[in-house]
Amino acid sequence: MRTIGRRLALTAFSALTAATVFTGSAQATVFDQGISVQPYGHISEDGKVTLSGTYHCQAASPMGARLQISAAVVQDGTRLAFGGGEADCDGQEHEWRATGSLKYTPDFHPGQALAEAQLNEIHFSGLLPRSVDTVAEDRQEIELTTHH
Repeated sequence: MRTIGRRLALTAFSALTAATVFTGSAQATVFDQGISVQPYGHISEDGKVTLSGTYHCQAASPMGARLQISAAVVQDGTRLAFGGGEADCDGQEHEWRATGSLKYTPDFHPGQALAEAQLNEIHFSGLLPRSVDTVAEDRQEIELTTHH
């Protein structure tokens, strides 16, 4: 009987330890996630810049969390960041496209720029975001072209 009590106590302790160790990781996400940005972007005649690429992610995100794509372009010291929508996390590769207005940053022009894409896990507390974790990121020099 004494051995059963020790095993039960050891099992309970192991479960508590595992719960403690993995509680911090419960907010983290699975490792099989990624995002890429294409080596080119487009500037439209109506004053918008568009970036695109691909992403993949798993559905095993914590309850109350959403995965969203964000993009940014930097040129001549000016940075423009914009959203790319919510990610469809089914383990498959998907294309993404994000468009930002140049209304307040009209100095963007065809030529070299730095593009960034992030896959962000947003944790909510009720209706409000509680925290944001970047789970995948790509950053590279691109060519901005005029798109007609």
